[in-house]
Amino acid sequence: MSDSGHDRAGCAGQTTGRSEQNILLIGVGNDLRSDDGVGPHIVRKIGEAAPPEVDLVEASGEGAALMESWSAYATVYVFDAVSSGGTPGEVVRFDAAREEIPSRFFNYSTHAFSLAEAVELARALGRLPHSLTVFGVEGQNFNHGPELSGAVRQAADRVVDQVVIELKTKRDQSSGDG
Repeated sequence: MSDSGHDRAGCAGQTTGRSEQNILLIGVGNDLRSDDGVGPHIVRKIGEAAPPEVDLVEASGEGAALMESWSAYATVYVFDAVSSGGTPGEVVRFDAAREEIPSRFFNYSTHAFSLAEAVELARALGRLPHSLTVFGVEGQNFNHGPELSGAVRQAADRVVDQVVIELKTKRDQSSGDG
């Protein structure tokens, strides 16, 4: 699967109004591999309620493409499935701008240079966004098929609710600054 960014206008490969003021949400995964599609699923759901300054991208998880996607943003959220042996539907959250992401959480990628490696390379190059939050949802089923498992769908709903609240809080705080 190749990276395909989707903005609010549905233009593949682009995002709207890239700037340091905007927030980028990246959903990593493949909709045709069951729970691996949780990242794009979360981004689409958040997009239904997100403020207009939030840009949305769906990506395969290839590291160089991820680094390029977040390069012009101060605040980035990344959502991906994990396969670490945890309980299906368990959610892990990392403040990737401040802590290393253990590669065991994001080792399911078909790319040798995936999310964890992209974060660490960007850190070494001084190219991390000011705020980079990574959510991983422990998957249960990575076989071919378009449906998320029940535990992963429930976890995705919790993540969506949490991030929508965070985005609204950030918007309210920034509008109070002026």
